Amino acid sequence: MAGQSKFRISEEKKRVLLVEDEIVNQEILKEILGDTYEVIIAETGEEALKIIEERYETLSIVLLDLNLPGIKGIDVLGRIKSNPAYVNLPVIVMTSDSEAEVECLMLGAIDFIPKPYPAPKVILARILRTVELSEDRETLRLTERDHLTGLYNKDFFYRYAAQLDLYHKDTPTDAIVFDVNHFHTINDRYGKTRGDEILKLIADKALQFVKENGGIACRSGADTFMIYCTHRPDYQSVMDRLSVCPDGDDSGKSRIRMRMGVYADADKTLDIERRFDRAKMAADTVRDHLTDPIAIFDHSMREEEILAEQLIDDFPAAINEKQFAVFYQPKFNVRGDVPVLTSAEALVRWNHPKLGMVSPGTFIPLFEKNGLIQTLDKYVWSETASKIREWKDRLNVSLPVSVNVSRVDLFDPELPEKLLDIVKDSGVSTEDLLLEITESAYTEKSETVISAVESLRGCGFRIEMDDFGSGYSSLSMLSDMPVDALKLDMLFIRSAFKERKDTRLLEAMIGLAKSFEVPTIAEGVETEEQFLNLKRMGCDIIQGYYFSRPLPVADFERFITENKKA
Repeated sequence: MAGQSKFRISEEKKRVLLVEDEIVNQEILKEILGDTYEVIIAETGEEALKIIEERYETLSIVLLDLNLPGIKGIDVLGRIKSNPAYVNLPVIVMTSDSEAEVECLMLGAIDFIPKPYPAPKVILARILRTVELSEDRETLRLTERDHLTGLYNKDFFYRYAAQLDLYHKDTPTDAIVFDVNHFHTINDRYGKTRGDEILKLIADKALQFVKENGGIACRSGADTFMIYCTHRPDYQSVMDRLSVCPDGDDSGKSRIRMRMGVYADADKTLDIERRFDRAKMAADTVRDHLTDPIAIFDHSMREEEILAEQLIDDFPAAINEKQFAVFYQPKFNVRGDVPVLTSAEALVRWNHPKLGMVSPGTFIPLFEKNGLIQTLDKYVWSETASKIREWKDRLNVSLPVSVNVSRVDLFDPELPEKLLDIVKDSGVSTEDLLLEITESAYTEKSETVISAVESLRGCGFRIEMDDFGSGYSSLSMLSDMPVDALKLDMLFIRSAFKERKDTRLLEAMIGLAKSFEVPTIAEGVETEEQFLNLKRMGCDIIQGYYFSRPLPVADFERFITENKKA
């Protein structure tokens, strides 16, 4: 048709390598196969092996005569099947020697074409069937295997693990999950190519382990592997077997840090996936653990998981029904002769209708992982801002309160706007709502966090760095960090006042803060000794049980009244 062009997609003929030295036989087979296949001729074993080496990826099948000059056909077959690169290349043997069939089958031949040749349609049918079976098998192999490591992928791994159970019902088995800690840093340091090589090394070690000990292995994720094997008690030896060095030299001292979770002597009434979920649950408890990177599943982990699922499910109702109660712990300015109530910290508690009072140590880390912390933080901010306004009106007290800003919040571009809306709706100022940001947030993606904090300060909010001293990395970065106060880590203070009473680092940190003209807040102060020493060191504000535990609203309001400035 004028103005139009037609594109035709031609399907290339599949290639047959015919290894045959007799010209007559070559011509007969070319005549039979020529319309269906592209026939490549090799007249000797040496020539055939050279063609296979160079073109095995494009060959569909090899027709191999056993009676060849030079390298015999049986030896050609052996070399083909001993080479991992083309071991799956199907071979049909052509011979008049029926006694050679068993040996050829043992070496890996798929079928035979007898000499003299049968009818052309029989030859074509045999070749067609062999090629199709080989392609189906290769498709299955590619489908069931991870393309990088050659291990099973997760879906087929689960299927074969279930089959193992059928044949070994009474054999105790272990579900093992292991991965590389912070694998992305290996790619960053050594490059992706080297990273892939390391994954292959680990996979090879896993495959060798299951070959020697029984079982199967798979790569279930980017750097995560699974092994299903006979139960064994020596998991450290398993870890040692699987470990590799980044430079590939296993004799080296530097090994890639891995972690392992084991569901030992797995309950076979559970489906396979749940067994490996339990192994992964155990592995998650030793993330970044340097001295003990192996964890064995126990049922307390499952109970924790069930509790976590319940808390997540109950969270929306808890917000709507205001099950979360905000407690307040006072902070006292101790620079003068008499401590003065100067501010407070808002601390959330969950009064669950079925579980009772749930510890924040249980639900805060959980909500930080799944993002619910943003909704909870906003709830606490709003509740706190409303109370600050109420105390101004009813108690005639202006008392700033610090609220926690999670690291997840800091990556929300609308964070300043949300906080300003809360301040405006509650009728308080940005100076009334102090923002606590943990030290670790500054050291993780610091540029993004610092930019977010600078935006908050630009809106008039004052920033307290919480848990200062828990990481020490901030000591060298303090000059670049936008903060208005440093809150010394509770555990750090307790450690300083243990039996040895080594407070030198504590004094140095307070002195460092003063050199930057940043006030220090000490939390977790419990004794008069701690109070007096911190005051002597120059600490500005103190918070802790020495003055008061965190109080519910009614009790805190009484506390405010009792400690109200004259």
